[in-house]
Amino acid sequence: MEIRQCADTIMMIRPVNFRYNEETAVNNYYQQVIDNLHPQDAQKKAREEFDGLVQKLREHQVNIIVIDDTYSPDTPDSIFPNNWISFHGDGRVGLYPMYAPNRRLERRHEILTTLEKQYALKVSSIEDFSFHEGDDKFLEGTGSMILDRPNKLVYAALSLRTNRDVLDEFCGKFGFEPVVFSAYQTVKGQREPIYHTNVMMCVADEFAVICDMAIDDQVEREKVLSSLKNTGKEVISIDETQKYQFAGNMLQVRSGTGQKYLVMSSAAYASLREDQKNIIEKHCPIIHSSLDSIEALGGGSARCMMAEVFLPLQHNH
Repeated sequence: MEIRQCADTIMMIRPVNFRYNEETAVNNYYQQVIDNLHPQDAQKKAREEFDGLVQKLREHQVNIIVIDDTYSPDTPDSIFPNNWISFHGDGRVGLYPMYAPNRRLERRHEILTTLEKQYALKVSSIEDFSFHEGDDKFLEGTGSMILDRPNKLVYAALSLRTNRDVLDEFCGKFGFEPVVFSAYQTVKGQREPIYHTNVMMCVADEFAVICDMAIDDQVEREKVLSSLKNTGKEVISIDETQKYQFAGNMLQVRSGTGQKYLVMSSAAYASLREDQKNIIEKHCPIIHSSLDSIEALGGGSARCMMAEVFLPLQHNH
């Protein structure tokens, strides 16, 4: 069975209580407090942006499974499910240890039941890494790990939220090779670790978008770029300013007709130069949608909102 890089089904969580999360803001330098924005308005704006993105994806015949969040427990970041769960082609599901205590409440087992009962998807087993929270070791799903599925490689920038031990455990269980490095961004004149790998790089089937200058160590940078080139990826390099506009936080998806698209926010799209857009569009069209409030308050963008569903269908369907 061919292993695909792009999923044709995406799970997204529709927020009910989205807002600025103080627990994640300590090391997510993308989050901003929007003055004069009432929490109810934040939720309303996030809901509008969420629905807008879903509508655009569906217009392009991408299969979206929308799960409504619940009011209790209180999970302000539930709109970003890719951090706590991953779905794999052999029917396995990964559950991940989360840095912020209120994000741990996002792991809802009943979502798996919904996928099985309503969507006839097969969950064969669960690989649960979340017990590492007891030792303050975190690995936040495909936020921490950029998976090159066909080549069985994981690109991971180590940080407080991306622990090497848990990463190695993931690689052992799922049969991936880690490509590990350290990535930084300038915050108030200091180089601080990038909290999630998926804000600085995206690996599509034939190309990769990466803020390679975030990898300060030249040897590590060369290692990552060589790995991308050796696996046949055309590398599109973005700068730190573009990265702050979430130009690294993109995901390639497939429609029901097999057409591939690169999904990003309108801010990310606006930050790209014409030559960069041309290279991307040589490979696939771009879908972009405004996510301004979600990006400002949540510190995440389009990629974080989409959990790729590679689960097989149940045989009796």
